[in-house]
Amino acid sequence: MFASQTEGELKVTQVLKEKFPRATAIKVTDISGGCGAMYEIKIESEEFKEKRTVQQHQMVNQALKEEIKGMHGLRIFTSVPKH
Repeated sequence: MFASQTEGELKVTQVLKEKFPRATAIKVTDISGGCGAMYEIKIESEEFKEKRTVQQHQMVNQALKEEIKGMHGLRIFTSVPKH
């Protein structure tokens, strides 16, 4: 599974791991056919607790502000771990 990740996916995943150290799941998928123009991000983290979806997405956008400059689009799915 990891071997098939593109360089862009690995970079975005690494940034998210640094910005969201409490994340229990991070999945980054290049949905532009591997050219890095569009990504789908699924991230599950305690940091999203008590925050509205729009606030959660803003946190992800803020974390990736440098990487986003080179992208056409981003699909973000955030969640809080279920205990």
